[in-house]
Amino acid sequence: MESGIFHTTYQRDMALRHTPAQWVRLALVVAAALAFPFAANNYWLTLANQIGIAAIGAIGLNILVGFTGQISLGQGAFLAVGAYSAGILTKQLGIPWYASTVLACLITAGVGAVFGMPALRLKGLYLAIATLAAQEIIEWGILQWEPITRLTGGVEAMNVPRPTLFGVRMNTDFNFYWVTLLCLALTVILAVNLFRTRTGRAFVAIRDQDIAAEVMGVDLFRYKVLAFAVSSAFVGLAGALTAHYRTIISWERFTLETSILYLAMIIIGGLGSVSGSIYGAAFMTLLPAILQNLGRSLGGTVPNIAQQIPFLQQGVFGLVIILFLVFEPEGIAKMWRNVKDYFRLWPFSY
Repeated sequence: MESGIFHTTYQRDMALRHTPAQWVRLALVVAAALAFPFAANNYWLTLANQIGIAAIGAIGLNILVGFTGQISLGQGAFLAVGAYSAGILTKQLGIPWYASTVLACLITAGVGAVFGMPALRLKGLYLAIATLAAQEIIEWGILQWEPITRLTGGVEAMNVPRPTLFGVRMNTDFNFYWVTLLCLALTVILAVNLFRTRTGRAFVAIRDQDIAAEVMGVDLFRYKVLAFAVSSAFVGLAGALTAHYRTIISWERFTLETSILYLAMIIIGGLGSVSGSIYGAAFMTLLPAILQNLGRSLGGTVPNIAQQIPFLQQGVFGLVIILFLVFEPEGIAKMWRNVKDYFRLWPFSY
């Protein structure tokens, strides 16, 4: 009877997958992801692209909040920096969309590092307020500060050239699915391996007890700022992908509501879990779509239900967060882990 997972070498202990069942599940996920676009219509491909982009941003936020313990309410602002950076570089300077995406990640990382500097002195609620200030400052700069509004267009939407590769238009639902899937796969690989390194372990040590981490020789200022930079780089990637996929950038996509939405994704998916970020992004993206479809199906029997859908979404949104915090604080990732443990240990799963 299986009573645990034991390793005899450090190499096996550091492996990303420890059992044959884990490799089988990974192979099934990869096969499903590769086969999905050939079986899905444009509606489901659009949802899949939205989930993929949201998952990249959620992983970036989870690195900061879930793994490093630094609360952030500025996700929408950093998404805006990535989106507008990619749009300006492509539209104004003629840089190819794939190069502007990489540069947008670096620019967003730099902006995130600047706004992460107060993290040395602030923590908890005070740090959350500081990142909220970053959200408001960046939003104000995009809309009101003349040197920036000349590039962004202020309150007017910015049109971004359609991305092409070897003459093929890439922002169709089918073609962009592969771009999103590749970026998500790279993000997952980088994030998972980050916490197998000295830097990742320093992030976790800061989250668990920053004073003890400093006593052990962890440079708090360096690693806190680095956590903001790494997190913002992934968020900038999500913003750049949004710009190239939609080809229209509007500040309304990057408000405080967006920051709260991403925070809800990692809470529901599971703090400190890369896979949980994907689960949370999928859940929070599919939930409005399910409610909208439900409203259409009930339109004939329940009058004026369509007008109530936005308010219903907000109510369900808050209720779901409360239920997860009360009954499963570790999110969907913990629920899925419980299911796997049940079948792995059956019939002695108790």
